[in-house]
Amino acid sequence: MIDQGSKIYIKSHFHLHEEIKVFDWFYLTYVENPGMAYGVQLGGFFGKIGLSLLRLVLIGLMAYYINKWSQRVNSWYFVIPAGLIFAGAIGNLIDSMFYGILFDSGTTYNHAIGNWEGYSEISKLNFKGYAPLFGGCVVDMFRFPLIDSYLPDWVPFWGGERIQFFNYIFNVADSSITAGAIFLAFIYFFKPKVFPKEWFK
Repeated sequence: MIDQGSKIYIKSHFHLHEEIKVFDWFYLTYVENPGMAYGVQLGGFFGKIGLSLLRLVLIGLMAYYINKWSQRVNSWYFVIPAGLIFAGAIGNLIDSMFYGILFDSGTTYNHAIGNWEGYSEISKLNFKGYAPLFGGCVVDMFRFPLIDSYLPDWVPFWGGERIQFFNYIFNVADSSITAGAIFLAFIYFFKPKVFPKEWFK
């Protein structure tokens, strides 16, 4: 609900690529992502449809295995991070699956130029639609440029160039997936004594 609420608000109140500075290290920057994390794309519009369908299949598999493993493990140490990953995956699936038919405008694929094109107006949630089912784009809005500076001129080759650390733009669903994955990785690699031994068989 937090993920979808923040996305709907941003999409219906911001122009595409509009940015608001909250703090020096935190910006609200509205972008639409037709691909996967970090803007990786799969072959234009049909690749986009394929990616959305793949998300749906993977979420189905996740639901099956989470249900299976939670019956075996029965621990909040598994259920919470698995739930975070599952919820985040569903959050991004909703964008790509339904936003094309819920909103009146959005980023679309131009077959003539073979690339994605943005739009100028602010989108309205009026069910007019701008793309078919599975044709919507994921809404991203959080940017944390923790380091945004320039290298000293005396640095060889790169002197004077701008350096930015963690300039990726993401959403609540991405954060949920990342947090859940980090927690599960901690469990797997460190195998704390508080976790049941059957987890690691």
